[in-house]
Amino acid sequence: MLYDNINLGPLRTFFFANNAMKKVAIQGYPGAFHEIAARFYYDEDIEIVPADTFDQVVSLVENNAGADVGLMAIENSIAGSLLYNYDLINKSSLTISGELFLRIKHNLLVLPGKKIQDITEVHSHHMAIAQCKEFFRFHPHIKLVESKDTAESARRIQDEQLQHVAALASDLAGEMYHLEAIEQSIETNKLNYTRFIVLDHFMNAPSDHIFDKVSLSFAVSHEIGSLYRALKVLNDLGANLTKIQSAPITGRPFEYLFFVDFMLEKQEQFGAILQGLSETTKGLKILGRYKAGIHHEN
Repeated sequence: MLYDNINLGPLRTFFFANNAMKKVAIQGYPGAFHEIAARFYYDEDIEIVPADTFDQVVSLVENNAGADVGLMAIENSIAGSLLYNYDLINKSSLTISGELFLRIKHNLLVLPGKKIQDITEVHSHHMAIAQCKEFFRFHPHIKLVESKDTAESARRIQDEQLQHVAALASDLAGEMYHLEAIEQSIETNKLNYTRFIVLDHFMNAPSDHIFDKVSLSFAVSHEIGSLYRALKVLNDLGANLTKIQSAPITGRPFEYLFFVDFMLEKQEQFGAILQGLSETTKGLKILGRYKAGIHHEN
């Protein structure tokens, strides 16, 4: 079986999970890239708790409603940031407790025996379709249809025996739903990585854990140099800025919230950085302190 080395196990892991297993909420269905990412992140057996939307992922964890933690895509090396997810995290009481980067490989999955000339439609999540547009330029007879999830598209093909439909999905989805990959890794850019973050209830976040990466959000005043002064704090105190993302503030036209990630050489730097930012920004919020993630090939 594929993915044995990351402790996937067969479908029983999803359907017959032991109550003692950590329950991880993901957006998507069994076989989705979120599931692969979750199983790479945890060394132990876990129970995947599927959700239709990222809002539901947050709600499941925030309200202790069936999930211990959540795992959420936050940015992609091709498509960029998921601004809606930044907003979700900022408004929630959850904290980022970890991250990882997963290479995303899209396969064209069909019922056994089908060939590409038999296919008239391809179903998948809109981001998966966008990441494979170049491939389909050479197959103009195929209609691209957006769905809510890559793995759900694969499941439907098997459940409904869709003879002329293919799905863009993972190797794992192909295994789970007994589909064949007539084309493998058809994403336009082969350096296609998604960054996933792990979301914990704030009550479960340890205060004394080791971290070397921090995520914050803040606003700045409408004054010349206000953002510069905030970023200068990071520079002067030796923080390595790895990401800055702006997002509109709802109800305040043309005002923006800034999300920043930075690395620390020494954990002790954080107190001084927090003090400096509190003096140069507005609405400062710590979104998470955690160990920087590593890259996984899928």
